[in-house]
Amino acid sequence: MSKKETIPVERRIFDLEQTLEISKSFSSVLEFSPLIESILYICMGQMKVLGAGVFIAKDLDSKTLVLDDTYTGLDTDASICYKIEFNHPLVKLLQTTAAPLTIKELVKKLGSTVDISPLTSLNPSLIVPLIAQNKLNGVLVLGERIDLGNGTKYSKYEKDHINTISALAAISIRNSVLLEMSTTDMMTKLKLKHYFFSILDTKIGNAIEVGVPISIAMFDIDHFKIFNDTYGHACGDVVLIRVAEIIKEGVRSKDMACRYGGEEFVTMLYNCDGKKALKVAERIRKTIENEEIEYKGNSLHVTISGGVATLNPDSKAISAEAFTDIADQALYYSKEHGRNQVNHSNKDIVFEPSIDDEDDDDDEVED
Repeated sequence: MSKKETIPVERRIFDLEQTLEISKSFSSVLEFSPLIESILYICMGQMKVLGAGVFIAKDLDSKTLVLDDTYTGLDTDASICYKIEFNHPLVKLLQTTAAPLTIKELVKKLGSTVDISPLTSLNPSLIVPLIAQNKLNGVLVLGERIDLGNGTKYSKYEKDHINTISALAAISIRNSVLLEMSTTDMMTKLKLKHYFFSILDTKIGNAIEVGVPISIAMFDIDHFKIFNDTYGHACGDVVLIRVAEIIKEGVRSKDMACRYGGEEFVTMLYNCDGKKALKVAERIRKTIENEEIEYKGNSLHVTISGGVATLNPDSKAISAEAFTDIADQALYYSKEHGRNQVNHSNKDIVFEPSIDDEDDDDDEVED
């Protein structure tokens, strides 16, 4: 008979208090990427490991779990595809057991013939299922464990503790996904207008409080009706999706791209002055101008017009709607003066082609 594990009352109380704080922490973060980062660092601290990562569904309708790029302290192998299909035996096993397992335990339960190289190649010390409402929505991978004098093996108490944390994490991830669904345009995968305004209002206040500039750039697809009238609305959808992809790829992860309505889009550029914002907008315009969009054997050439507005640190706070209206007026100016161009609401700010467009200054601006 194995010796019963004895945990001091003081530690149990401390861990309960920690769990409560962790729950509050998870609940306070709704945006997906910051939430995943929070989950990883909290689990690393609680389990004393040097690395962690999470396999998660990248898209709302995805049938595949993918290693999120927020992983830290894990060595990946370029020859391995870090994906786990939902129909993989591993998923069924983790959902059924609903408990943390070591790689050795996984192999024993699945059999040596089942390929779990996306996990084994990471040399994890523990695999933890993330389950909410009886459904697996992620797999937490804990890396090498630090030996603080008691060895690196996980006790039953520690496994129970990380399982409790993972349950809280799974609920938070589900809530984040539900928020994503309710605030995202399902066709373009960009944020919806109402959510954009909500975040922009907050960011305007933050920017003025800490003394950094904030800019927005609005875009409108030129002569969009022609695509619908000539090739049909399905073609228009293809154009919208590709333009949205280019706009999203053209801004930093900490910025936000939104489908404003119809063929209009708007981006928020935090801690970005007018000159740099105009450069970002011009780069997006040029990328779209040079893009060939294929539709049923036809090569489509698309252009956009843009308008940029900026609030400097010494500006007075205004509403998100009022701020967007300023950019919209600059957009109107671009369309009235020939289209396929970008202008700033401040006519003293103009794009300078002599500036090296390959410069990555826009990615180096601090939050």
